[in-house]
Amino acid sequence: MTDFIQTVFMGMKITDIIDILVVALIVYKLLDFIRETRAEQLVKGLILFGAVFFLSDVLNLNTLNWLIKSITTVGIIALVIVFQPELRRALEYFGRSRTLTLVSVEEQKAKHIIDEFIDAVTELAKTRTGALIVIERGTALTDRIKTGTIIDAEITAQLLGNIFYEGAPLHDGAVIIRGERIHAAGCVLPITDNKTLDKSLGTRHRAGIGITEHSDAISLIVSEETGVISMASEGKITRYLDGKYLEKILNELYLDDVQKSKNIFQKVMGGIKNAGK
Repeated sequence: MTDFIQTVFMGMKITDIIDILVVALIVYKLLDFIRETRAEQLVKGLILFGAVFFLSDVLNLNTLNWLIKSITTVGIIALVIVFQPELRRALEYFGRSRTLTLVSVEEQKAKHIIDEFIDAVTELAKTRTGALIVIERGTALTDRIKTGTIIDAEITAQLLGNIFYEGAPLHDGAVIIRGERIHAAGCVLPITDNKTLDKSLGTRHRAGIGITEHSDAISLIVSEETGVISMASEGKITRYLDGKYLEKILNELYLDDVQKSKNIFQKVMGGIKNAGK
């Protein structure tokens, strides 16, 4: 056995290792995507269907085997139609770029934005004013921005408070942040169809989760009933946030991306200098 293992590893090349890692990553991402979605039930059904087909072939159940073969072609077309939203979401999921994001501002400006966000959200929570703030990242939210009103204003706690003030024209929709600006308000977001969510979560929370299922955006949600602060990311929601945890999240979002941008710029400039030598 030891000799067999040594033979296998001795014959492996770097490309073989890369090949295995890529396949493992794809499988992991697929499993991560289908978990807790309708796609999970689809996979279970396909496994059962394949098992029945295999058994019918082994046990010479010719009629059953013929029937399964006959419906396979039609079944594939039906699956594409029925699960079109999941297939589209899967392509979006794999197509997202997490290397570069649209959150790219100067460090001092980023710190100022973080302070304004914290002041706005904590004040909205104290007054139990419902709010939904979406921070755009790598996936552009242009189609959602079109459903609202373009504002293109500086991020300030006062302006966010005014937008979500009950009775204000745009208070029912979502605010979308692009870079260092409040880009639009009163935007309509897709509602999640996740059936496992807490029944107490209302439309605002479900919309905040829904947009993160279709993009890599982050949503900040303030409950109108309880004043609880929540954050949604990658289709999952974290509730009962306080100012310190919110600051940590925003620091990771803005300041880490600032550092990434600096590192990329330095690498590019270093490459240009080396090429010139």
